[in-house]
Amino acid sequence: MIGWQEKLFSQFEVDLYQNEVACQSPLDHQYRQEILKLEDSGGRKNQRIFTYTDSDRYTNLEEHCQKMTTAASEVPSFLVERMANVRRRRQDRRGMDGGVLKSRIVTWEPSEEFVRNNHVINTPLQTMYIMADLGPYGKLGYKKYEHVLCTLKVDSNGVITVKPDFTGLKGPYRIETEGEKPELWKYTIDNVSSLAHREEEEREQRVFKDLYGRHKEYLNSLVGTDFEMTIPGTLRLFVNGEVVSAQGYEYDNLYVHFFVELPTTNWSSPDIQQLSGVTQTCATKSLGMDKVAYFSYPFTFEASFLHEDESDDALPEWPVLYCEVLSLDFWQRYRVEGYGAVVLPATSGSHTLTVSTWRPMELGTVAELRRFFIGGSLELEDLSYVWIPGTFKGERLSRFGLRTETTGSVTFRLHCLQQSRAFMESSSLRKRMQSVLDRLEGFSQQSSIHNVLEAFHRARRRMQEARESLPQDLVSPPATMVS
Repeated sequence: MIGWQEKLFSQFEVDLYQNEVACQSPLDHQYRQEILKLEDSGGRKNQRIFTYTDSDRYTNLEEHCQKMTTAASEVPSFLVERMANVRRRRQDRRGMDGGVLKSRIVTWEPSEEFVRNNHVINTPLQTMYIMADLGPYGKLGYKKYEHVLCTLKVDSNGVITVKPDFTGLKGPYRIETEGEKPELWKYTIDNVSSLAHREEEEREQRVFKDLYGRHKEYLNSLVGTDFEMTIPGTLRLFVNGEVVSAQGYEYDNLYVHFFVELPTTNWSSPDIQQLSGVTQTCATKSLGMDKVAYFSYPFTFEASFLHEDESDDALPEWPVLYCEVLSLDFWQRYRVEGYGAVVLPATSGSHTLTVSTWRPMELGTVAELRRFFIGGSLELEDLSYVWIPGTFKGERLSRFGLRTETTGSVTFRLHCLQQSRAFMESSSLRKRMQSVLDRLEGFSQQSSIHNVLEAFHRARRRMQEARESLPQDLVSPPATMVS
């Protein structure tokens, strides 16, 4: 049983302080007197367990020396070892007389004590180490056999830190020694302190309440008074995005025009919010078989979703991100390189999306010659036709007769943040909003199925193009495809 700041001497300290020449400080002389009395009373009761108190000159190097690499052979530098030997404790700070500034602002010849007091972070901590001398019998008292069993720290707020934790229901801790005859030691740590009285528990609760209150005030000061809460039943979506790159296109000097379309029902955005943007023109570079243009163009927007439909079958619509890739030549003529669209992620976090694009095309060589020499090409009057237009009210949207060609892809990086009171409230509002968020998972699956169908249709178009390029006598009767 060891009490707080109780001093138990090691064999090394017993051999050291018995020599009066080794005693330099008043603490060393005090330890010498205690050891002499201990020897007269029969010696130490335990030969292996000892302690280092807050007054001892000891620092656990493993606690302060942090490795900088993953190499197993890394050793602490000379500076790290020297700084680790300086105890990080609270020093006695004497107040200055009056409000007069120091006469000596610069100390030209600082002493070692002055350097220790002024160049190391002073933390208000009291530390105690419970140690074990695990050397072989007959070889006790060597520093290399000392091991830390437990570290106890108490700060100015009265918070006690025990490392490792009390054993409790867990198994014992293990220490394996190295050498010619390795040994395995097991030990447990138990709290045998007497139970606190009711008055002490109440005082502890008041300390915790005051501590948490001050921490809450500190957090409120960081947030400030400008933090805006959403109204009940509203989900606010923040998106910090980036147009990363575009690759796989025919011409150079690319730029991307993009915009976000909000569903017409239950979605809104601030009046000053800009939901579209155009990147800079970027030259491409070769990366493998493709030519890649890196934009790194940032954008941000926010939108709000108000849940009004109480029906369980109502599937919420989600904003769609549209993009149009264009190229610019030397004569400032532009060409449409591709259209693409993707549904914004329905979950918060970081997402990297790759949007495949296509462009409308005309049959024949004249259209490609016009596109190459004088620029210009077929364009969509309504870009929302890439996905499902917001003005479409029918049951089926037909793109029959629209000839397209698969082009490259655009990469977006999106960081989505969702804010709603439903995340912290435990009322019926939370259940209502949670049902909406749960149905978004099905919405994401529906979007994935749509992407698969789009890829299937593109593959079918490529097969048809390849079939048309073959001689007529090699073309077999077309098979029937059912999707």
